[in-house]
Amino acid sequence: MRYIAAMPAIPITRSIAIDSDEISESFIRSTGAGGQHVNTTDSAVQLRFDVAHSPSLPDAVKRRLAILAGRRITAEGVLILRSEGSRSQLMNRQEVMARLVGLIREAAIVPKNRKATKPTRASKTRRMDSKAKRGTVKSLRRKPID
Repeated sequence: MRYIAAMPAIPITRSIAIDSDEISESFIRSTGAGGQHVNTTDSAVQLRFDVAHSPSLPDAVKRRLAILAGRRITAEGVLILRSEGSRSQLMNRQEVMARLVGLIREAAIVPKNRKATKPTRASKTRRMDSKAKRGTVKSLRRKPID
């Protein structure tokens, strides 16, 4: 009797880990030139991750990930990443997984709220003084009016 060990969760941040069952990979033929070997092997990897229905991600991270993914996310909320840069299927799998982890890590960062500020009175004065000085320099370059 053979036991198949379940893949452990994929760590993203300290508080976020994705279960490997949420990710599906399919192997397809790479596009472009390459010769006989490329035409017979399925070395390209297409990774699918259902962002909208993932229990591992908080809602805020899902929203930011959808914005970051852009065209790579479907209307149903499925993120599709593809890698075909290497001849090796294993290297393409590692590369596409690293891209997924990187995207989720970037989405996990909470952006800082920008505080609206006004220019100080001194900075306004300096700006107006420099404009007046520059205007004076330019007016001295003109031909004198008779």
